[in-house]
Order: sequence, then structure tokens, then C-alpha cells
Amino acid sequence: MLSESRRLVGLGWSAEVRHNDDAFDDLEGDWSDLVSRYAAATPFQSYAWLRSWWRAYGRPGALRLALVRHDGRLVAAAPLTLRHRAGCPVLAPLGEPFADFTDVLIADDDAGAASRLTGALLRQPGWQAIDLPEVRPGSAAGTRLAPAWPGRRWRTPASLCLELPASEIADLVRALPAHSRKTVRRRLNQLDRSGIEVREVEPADAARATADLLRLHARQWQGRGGNPEHLTGRFQEFLATAAGDMLADGSATLFEYRLEGRLTASSLVLVGRELAGGYLYGAEPELRERVDVTTMLLADVLPLALRQGCPTMSMLRGAEEHKRRWRPAESQHEGLLLARPGSARGAAYGAGVSAMRRARRTARDRAPWLRAVRDRIRGRR
Repeated sequence: MLSESRRLVGLGWSAEVRHNDDAFDDLEGDWSDLVSRYAAATPFQSYAWLRSWWRAYGRPGALRLALVRHDGRLVAAAPLTLRHRAGCPVLAPLGEPFADFTDVLIADDDAGAASRLTGALLRQPGWQAIDLPEVRPGSAAGTRLAPAWPGRRWRTPASLCLELPASEIADLVRALPAHSRKTVRRRLNQLDRSGIEVREVEPADAARATADLLRLHARQWQGRGGNPEHLTGRFQEFLATAAGDMLADGSATLFEYRLEGRLTASSLVLVGRELAGGYLYGAEPELRERVDVTTMLLADVLPLALRQGCPTMSMLRGAEEHKRRWRPAESQHEGLLLARPGSARGAAYGAGVSAMRRARRTARDRAPWLRAVRDRIRGRR
């Protein structure tokens, strides 16, 4: 069966779970309308991002796209895929592991949507647990789906994100401590004298610009580890398709930096309703001898967030030292695990994965040098 649907007669509610591989194709308008009515939606829940990921990475027959409508209007959606982990059939979010935020979508103005989405998922057979690994504070998954869930739930600490208020770079610098302010102003003056030219890529040029971005990204990480999947043709296909559509609808901007006419850096920035964040960048290693690259990128992303009306500029996952020098606020993600009510396998999976993630986090916090060793080993490989 390609989809399962159920009509709640007389109440104007309907729900379905789509399995067919082209399930996204007729949803663009409805999906964009739902995103516009969910304030905490991020670019990783956008139609362009999810459809592009599914086309590049989806396994035929594994899609579980739950949709809830009220009086014909889409009010909730859970974009999930069926996976088997540790002997347990699990519903995992589309976009994983490339999405910094994982969530469902529930319209802010529809009080009954969360319970109907829960019901639609529970009526779907063949799975025992739902695993959302990177849930932001204030997300629909954490504040509406989880409280409505009738089965067991686990919440575990996940990634730490660092955030800055959207502003002009000069305003941010003024708020820094005196010793940091002096350093940053020196770097900004150095950037002004460098002669680097910045331009925003047009949607029609997305495929070429994305290929150049990933080439620069590979150069930047050469010999230092990095994510090997970023070097594959499949990832390039996914990112080029997503970026082209997102540049067109304003949910992404791709900056290119040229020095003496030569492309030396690129940065893809994703834009949501509440935040804008640099998702992926690449830079020639020699550029670091001329300018501070982090300062260069922030000088464009911060005012972009301000122009787009986003209150927050997110540095996305990771709390590296070069981010902390800007005195950002911390945003703690959580992993959310939901077991099907009465499922022994779902409960075992939730308890086991929760314990494993807590142990891994404890080890990382107590022995941060282990991550450096791992990165060096990957670099040699």
C-alpha cells in the first residue's frame, strides 16, 4: 500500500501516511504554507531541503510521510524514513545526518494538530520507536509531540549550538570585552585592506557554485579529517539541488569571495524564520595567511540575518573555540526517543540508545582529547 489515510468524519480532520517515493511532488504549496505558520521551523524542515535529500538518499519504499489536514489545510507533518537499528524498526528524520536540527512541523494556530499527528503515526504499522537526535529548544517535537505521546519517552543531551543576536558586525564588536574588541577590529581592518570582493550567487548558477564550494571545502580539510561524505557525487547532487531551490525562494544565500579575480572562499548560509546560519563553507588554505576567515564570514552572515528579519544568527552545531571568542549564547539540543506504546523492542531501543548517548557524552566531556585523536586518525586515512 502506498499510503494509509483516515478521515475523521464531521470534524474536518484527515490524516495519511505516504510511502510512495514521489510523495513530495504535489506538496510544495501546502508545505510552504505550513512552514509559514510554524514559527520554530528551520531551513532543515523546508520543502526544498527535504525533497532534495529524499531524492538523493532515500531508500525506495522506506518513506513514512505523515500528513494531517484540518478543513483541507495542512496543519502537521512528520517527514520520516523507516530504518532498522540494533534489530529494531525505527522511524528516523529525513535529512539525517546532514541536518543540524531535526523536528516535525505543527502549525502554531491549530491546537488539535499534535494529537492527530500522534494518532496518524501510531496507526502506521511496522515500526517500534521514533528517534529524533537533534531537537532544538522550543521545537514542535519537544514541546507538542512529546507531551502528547502515550508511550515511553527519553530525552538525552545532544549537540550544543552557539548563537548571536542578528546585528551589524560593528554593533557586535562594541559589545565584546575590551581585549577581544581590539583584536576583532584589527582583523576587520585587515579584511578591508585585503581587497576581497564578495558577491551573492544567483539561483541559476547554483550547480556551478555548489561544486566550487565543495572543492574549496575539500581543500580546506585536506589532511585534517572532515566528513568524507561531503566529497561524494551524491552529496554534491543533493546540495546543488537543495541550494538552487532555496536560493530561489530566499531560504538560502551563497556567498563567494574573490581575491584578485580568483575564487578563494564560498559559504552557504541557510535562512529560516527565527535564525540564519552558515551551513557549509570552503576556503583556500592560503587565505588564512591574509585574513581571519571566521571574521570574514560573520561580517556577511550577521547583517544578512538582520536584513531577513531573523532575530538570531546561529553557528549551528559545535562549540569550537573560534566560535566562543564572540561571546555567543548557548543553545542545548536534546535527543528525543519515543517508543510505541506496549512495544518491548521499542522500549529496549529507547533505553539502550539513551544510555549509550549519555555515556558517549560523558566520555567526551571528561576526555576531549579523544576527539582530537579521532580526527587525526581520520586525516591520516
